[in-house]
Amino acid sequence: QVQLVESGGGLVQPGGSLRLSCVASGFTLDNYAIGWFRQAPGKEREEVSWISSSGGIKAYADSVKGRFTVSRDNAKNTVYLQMNFLKPEETAVYYCSKRRTSLCVGGNDYWGQGTQVTVSS
Repeated sequence: QVQLVESGGGLVQPGGSLRLSCVASGFTLDNYAIGWFRQAPGKEREEVSWISSSGGIKAYADSVKGRFTVSRDNAKNTVYLQMNFLKPEETAVYYCSKRRTSLCVGGNDYWGQGTQVTVSS
């Protein structure tokens, strides 16, 4: 069955960096776009980035532009989110999600279980 497993979260100081990984199984990752989302306690889930199936198209929320970088290695069935200069307000559970298409259309149909990112001194 389709599975998405995130890892790489943890505790980091403000200004620090983390790289999240999303390992996909049960489907052909090459055919689908993947989005990264986050949800902080008491807040709505927000999309921070997405990447097309080939990796040729990427997009970011304004709040993370210039600090986060999304990438993928389809041969390893893995999508990454490099997060630099992290801020305390970015403490949240981060999720990856499979799009229904190769681009940023069609919505999301599968989600990972999430990985906790805590930015604190």
